[in-house]
Amino acid sequence: MKLVVQIPCLNEEKTLPLVLQDIPTHIKGIDSIEVLIIDDGSTDKTIAVAKKYGVKHFVRHTHNRGLARSFRDGLDKSLELGADIIVNTDGDNQYPGARIADLVQPIIAGRADMVIADRQTKKIADFSPLKKLLQRVGTRVLNAAAGTNVPDAPSGFRAYSRETAIRLNVVTSFSYAMETFIQAGNKRLHIETIRITTNAKTRESRLFKSMPGYVARSGAAIFRAYVMYRPYVIFLVPGFVLLGLGLVPFVRFAYLVSFANEAGARHLQSLIVGSVLVITAIVIFALGVLADLIRINRILIEESLEQQKRLRFDKRP
Repeated sequence: MKLVVQIPCLNEEKTLPLVLQDIPTHIKGIDSIEVLIIDDGSTDKTIAVAKKYGVKHFVRHTHNRGLARSFRDGLDKSLELGADIIVNTDGDNQYPGARIADLVQPIIAGRADMVIADRQTKKIADFSPLKKLLQRVGTRVLNAAAGTNVPDAPSGFRAYSRETAIRLNVVTSFSYAMETFIQAGNKRLHIETIRITTNAKTRESRLFKSMPGYVARSGAAIFRAYVMYRPYVIFLVPGFVLLGLGLVPFVRFAYLVSFANEAGARHLQSLIVGSVLVITAIVIFALGVLADLIRINRILIEESLEQQKRLRFDKRP
């Protein structure tokens, strides 16, 4: 059984040695361990440092293409290398590499398709109270979207089985963590977690420049995932709310005309408002039907992509 540890990097020459030194060389149940560096347009000596520590496999971007694309290219390369298990960690030494042995055990045992490390964000001293709150809220929203119950859904320290890596499709340009998590949950893949303690902070995050920007982009990514996988939540709920509000003026009009003997002309304005609300509800329902048809079409396309990946990566080195 082969394990490939993939490390997306962008100018990590200072911290990469710490990451590489911490990766286990032997794990029970694993025959071989290989390291893959995804260089996302580094301008420092990241590649030279990796080669110095014996890394032989690289994916190189001539310019920065983002963490999500780096992750996706890393998965493809890992599958090409014949990986049975793929571990993703960061080049900034945030995650304890020594725990990779524990991270992969549920997959080796056949209990899990994917394992996510619980960073225990409440205990991370570098996280502000606001960031800890946002992490908790974000995890709840992601669990709701995925239909899961994972304590630290945004964590990027993860292990994937070969089959899971084939079934996941990253389309976002922001963060792969949320999208792959929601996909895994909706595809009914079994997810387990292990608790870890993160290493001391080495630098500021490069994924976002400000907290409002991170919240906005994360919210947009989660919303898009909801639309793709659970369109009825996005469209049916507001549709029924608007339909209910729109019917109120009609019921009121019928009551006043039938039982209160009031002239109907006095209430035409409310009927117009009700009509607008009802029409809007109908439009939302129609959009919901279209979104659901797109969801079904997406499932068929993803199944086709899975078959293509199996054919592409069937021949191992």
